Amino acid sequence: MKPKRKFSKEFKRQVIEELNSKTSTLAQLSRRHNISSGLIKNWENLYAEGKLSDGPEENVDALKDQVAQLQKMIGRLTMENDVLKKAAQYSYQKQKSSSSVIISGNAADLEKSAK
Repeated sequence: MKPKRKFSKEFKRQVIEELNSKTSTLAQLSRRHNISSGLIKNWENLYAEGKLSDGPEENVDALKDQVAQLQKMIGRLTMENDVLKKAAQYSYQKQKSSSSVIISGNAADLEKSAK
C-alpha cells in the first residue's frame, strides 16, 4: 500500500489557478500530476472558500481565545492598579495628617510638659 501523499497549500493553489486560467483542463492536470479529478475539485472548493491562502487562518480560534484571556487579564490588572493607587493615596494623606513636630508621647504627657 502506498503511503498517503501530502500536498502543500502552495501546490494546491498553483493547480487551481492553472485550472481557473484555462491553460489546462481538469483531465490534463489530473494526468500531469497523477492526482484524481475529484481531489482537484475538492481543492477548487477549498480555494473558493479562501482556505488555501497563506495567513493565520489556521490559528484564528486559538488567537481569539488568547485575545479574550489577555483582555480579561488587562481588566483585572487595571482594577488592581486603581485599588493600589487609592491605597497609596490614602496612606500618604493619613501619614501627612497625623504627623506633627512632636513624634513621641501621648496627649496627657504633652499637656504636663506644656505646664
